[in-house]
Amino acid sequence: MKFDIMRMSAKTEKSAPIEVVVVVLPESSIMSLASVLDPMRAANRVAGRPVFRWRLLSGDGEAVKLTCDIPIPVDGRFSPPLDGDLLLVIGGFNLYRHAGKRFLAALQECARHFDIVAGIESGCWLLGRSGLLNGRKATAHWEELEDFSQTFPGLTVIGDRFVTDGKYWTSGGASPTFDMMLHLIAERLGPALALDVASIFVYDQMHSPTDVQPFVSLGRIEARDPELAGAIRLMERTLERPMTVAALARRLAISQRKLELLFARALSISPGAYYLRLRLQVAHRLVRDSGIPMRDIALRCGFDSLSAFSRAYRREYGASPLKMRGANRAASSRAESSSLSPA
Repeated sequence: MKFDIMRMSAKTEKSAPIEVVVVVLPESSIMSLASVLDPMRAANRVAGRPVFRWRLLSGDGEAVKLTCDIPIPVDGRFSPPLDGDLLLVIGGFNLYRHAGKRFLAALQECARHFDIVAGIESGCWLLGRSGLLNGRKATAHWEELEDFSQTFPGLTVIGDRFVTDGKYWTSGGASPTFDMMLHLIAERLGPALALDVASIFVYDQMHSPTDVQPFVSLGRIEARDPELAGAIRLMERTLERPMTVAALARRLAISQRKLELLFARALSISPGAYYLRLRLQVAHRLVRDSGIPMRDIALRCGFDSLSAFSRAYRREYGASPLKMRGANRAASSRAESSSLSPA
């Protein structure tokens, strides 16, 4: 179905609310859900009338337990027939447990009857698996960009905060989703209202779709200490082939001594130690939340050998990466068994 901007403009002019269906899967992030719902709530408050009206659905119509263990009640089950202006699909961990063939078939059918269909965080994987993104540009959370691209070779995967390609939108995480909702409000209801909504949340840096997803959220460091911010961004770009501190300093056109002072004053850590910690943090997420082989994780995070990676990981987290992955999987299995047990 061709994206019908005139339809939405007419609805706004008539003061009819923009009709939204939000589908949330178990093990999603409460921040991603809030980044969808709260901008719409705030827009209604600022406008003094319901400019958005939404329904919250789940795959089975039952309450959804998020990663923080909070159950979220829903208005019903996600199944055809459904139509509206916006269809937003929020996914988190273990998608294959929570969204099977029936869910994907419902997504394919319902997507035809909405003007915008958006995949939030891991929701982009569901849009990809359903074939809705074929031949389009899309993004995913920065931890999953490479796997997302390999899984869906027919897509153009880019590391932007969020991506809009026709009626299909994708977002790389909770904060980018907030940016995406502000972008939507600005397009449909005007930039002044979007600015008012951002101000309610004291959100003082509205991002464009093409802003790149960072590994590290620097906040005000970028404005207060641009050389330090530049060093951290360079570290992010070179995780697979880490540079020496001296090489970092040369690339940044500052002395090694100045680079060391920047890190000591702002972060109370040496640049080398921070670099290693950054690589291990990325590795830790991949160990816990993916099935990527340990050797591949080691290479992605700049370790020449699996043994060197294991030693550094054990020093940082108190257990080997294999033991950490095993413990995490056991905990997930216990949680799943508990949720399936009769009351």
